[in-house]
Amino acid sequence: MAHELLTPAEMGEADRLAIETGPFDGMALMRRAGAAVAAVVLERYPAASADVLCGPGNNGGDGYVVARLLHAAGMPVRVWSLGTPRPGADAATAAAESPLETKPLHDFAPTPGAVVVDALFGAGLSKSIEGDAARAIEKCDRACVPVIAVDLPSGVSGESGSILGASFNADITVTFFRKKPGHLLYPGRQRCGETIVAEIGIAPGVLAAIRPACFENTPALWGALFPRPAAETHKYARGHVGVFSGGPASTGAARLSARGAARAGAGAVTLLSPGNAVQVNAAHLTSIILRKADTPEEIAEWLGDRKPAALVFGPGLGLDDKVGDLALKLIAASAGIVRHIVFDADALTHLSRRRAEFLAAFGMPGAPQIVLTPHEGEFARAFPELAGNESLSKLDRARKAAALAGATLILKGPDTVIASPDGRAAINANATPWLATAGSGDVLAGIAAGLLAQGMPSFEAACAAVWLHAEAGSRFGPGLIAEDLPDLLPPLLRERLSR
Repeated sequence: MAHELLTPAEMGEADRLAIETGPFDGMALMRRAGAAVAAVVLERYPAASADVLCGPGNNGGDGYVVARLLHAAGMPVRVWSLGTPRPGADAATAAAESPLETKPLHDFAPTPGAVVVDALFGAGLSKSIEGDAARAIEKCDRACVPVIAVDLPSGVSGESGSILGASFNADITVTFFRKKPGHLLYPGRQRCGETIVAEIGIAPGVLAAIRPACFENTPALWGALFPRPAAETHKYARGHVGVFSGGPASTGAARLSARGAARAGAGAVTLLSPGNAVQVNAAHLTSIILRKADTPEEIAEWLGDRKPAALVFGPGLGLDDKVGDLALKLIAASAGIVRHIVFDADALTHLSRRRAEFLAAFGMPGAPQIVLTPHEGEFARAFPELAGNESLSKLDRARKAAALAGATLILKGPDTVIASPDGRAAINANATPWLATAGSGDVLAGIAAGLLAQGMPSFEAACAAVWLHAEAGSRFGPGLIAEDLPDLLPPLLRERLSR
């Protein structure tokens, strides 16, 4: 499965390179794109008629090809145009090849029983929809007609997924070569319906020149680096994870993280517990190791003795300033010993209160690599200058925050974005609303730590953790609670390791 995502500008470059290297010129690519859309219309709506709405650019050119092919297949077709293609452009050629009468979009009204083909604007739209186009969208919404969008529903930004004034609610979107970020980022993702990627003759080799840095988060992105234990391995070779527990009334979150790390494959997991919570934790733990750790000195002694590969700090630890102090001391004590720390939950609040200190600590020589796991509220507190910038997409915000912190960042939500400080980013697409339950994020932090402890690089481990977490929730469905998630991982791991 192709997992690269192309911005509108990168897609334009892919078109240019494809035309330059052949074998298809621009007109041939347009005909192939139109043919891909027409095939979907005929397959899904064979008994319908069609209203094809064509804009003045290449998206409209695709629409004229669609109309011609549907007409040739015997489907009743009406063509409605918004403006005239530029003379000499491929879209003008496509319009001239269509034998159908073209009516102005101003007069458009959805035909009862028809499917609407939205070919007004593509992924490169940068201004708000208004006028006749906005009225056409409103008419389609009121009539509840099925809509097939060409490339992206008109009004959805291919760059950010934002809605530019108004947009179609498509039942199916047919895009070409690769998806765009706007196909996966909300709210645009919700407007796309089912997204089909059609191959139209652009060779994958053009990606080497474009070098995309954004991806759909699928196993194709990280599967080659997924940990596979060797036959001669032992528990510590599979990675040791340490998870910090809160006090007697706040131990559950850490145990969820610990079980997530263990189920993700870590060979050993230790729960570091305040002395007054040891009995509470002991009553709930079997395979998880329990260690009393009341002071920074006790923690440092354990780090030097056991040399864990990854730590989880934050779930259930509370908002007392002493927790922030401990976090900063932990980073310093881990330097040269621990490879990774996942900062989750309450740790992110402490980061927001003392950001300059934390970012300086992240950059110390020998400091562990950091993974941050904020939801939107935590992100807004930690990075208010980014959260408050309405010109930035979720993808932009995550990338800038990762670069600022020098950390891998998991910006959670229905369209979770994973960003690396080197500029790579991935958008997750398999989330489910059933994951919106208390403790779910604690399990995710543990899964990430478990994969990090087994040697996965930070970005790939974060991507894999997000995908596994979402896939587990999707497969379970209604009734999911956080305690279910760790035990849903073994079948998913089995599938990954069998490939």
